[in-house]
Amino acid sequence: MSGRPHAMLEWVAKGTAAFEAEVHGATDPDLAEPSYLPGWSRAHIVAHLARNADALLNLLNWARTGVETPMYTSPDHRASEIEAGARCPAGELRADLVEADGRLAGELAALPDACWETTVRTARGRQVPFREVPWMRVREVWVHAVDLNTGTGFDDVPREVCAALVDDVAAGFRARTGFPPVELRADGGGRTWLLGVPGGADTVVVTGDLPSLAAYATGRPVPGPLYAVGGGNVPKLPAWL
Repeated sequence: MSGRPHAMLEWVAKGTAAFEAEVHGATDPDLAEPSYLPGWSRAHIVAHLARNADALLNLLNWARTGVETPMYTSPDHRASEIEAGARCPAGELRADLVEADGRLAGELAALPDACWETTVRTARGRQVPFREVPWMRVREVWVHAVDLNTGTGFDDVPREVCAALVDDVAAGFRARTGFPPVELRADGGGRTWLLGVPGGADTVVVTGDLPSLAAYATGRPVPGPLYAVGGGNVPKLPAWL
């Protein structure tokens, strides 16, 4: 895979529309209510998504110009910007989100094909070609649409995005120890994923539909039943990110 990731950009657009619809459907008092994320209101999530759009735009400018431009100045600055945004009047916060989304979408559409292979660095220090950056936004808009706690669940997330999310979690857990490895099996003879390092402990096999497996893997509310093969409880996973 190389060059402009057309399918991924479509996922960004659909996820952005879904997230914005949830935000615009919430009343002003609704945005002050708690989200699924501990310590964050819904307004915090909206502010985070706006600033994340600008942070990814920094990486885009890096790819376009070759000038190193980190996502965030510092973790403290990132946190302070989210807090400031969460305290804004709801109308200003909605407008900020739409404007930030629009800036990112416009620049992604205009980015020359040659820039998509430029290496940039994520906030976690990973060096990746810029063509992987849209996936970072897909992950943000769809997972945080669920985190808003306004009615969207993983049943509403496209199945191909659910599968890609479990791919992401499995890749991140590939070398992690300290918990029994878990094999996820999608219902209907679908795909399987291993979370953790095999061999250190008996692998627990967990089955369910794809949205439920994606919710479980990412630590979100699970929309459907999950089963541990052979009986017993479905184990709690470590935090994904």
